[in-house]
Amino acid sequence: MTPPTDRARAIENDAVLLAAGVADLAVTGLTTALGGLRGLLRRADVAELAGEGRQELKARGRLALDRCAPVPPAHMELLARRVAARRGGATGG
Repeated sequence: MTPPTDRARAIENDAVLLAAGVADLAVTGLTTALGGLRGLLRRADVAELAGEGRQELKARGRLALDRCAPVPPAHMELLARRVAARRGGATGG
């Protein structure tokens, strides 16, 4: 087996450094999240905060579903179609 070149060593070194950086970032984020959770559990209004969080999640869910749902025809468009159908001159469209 041939010894690795300087370029190969540099790539391996970069990969190790990137992996270590990602791991450090994950540990830091987890530590911060646990500290925040600990602080949250000490609060007296945890139930109220949980209720507000639930309402916000429901609102976000509604918005997400509304973005995916087909848009119904406008009210005036429906009225115009009914009038055209009654007159017998329904337009194609």
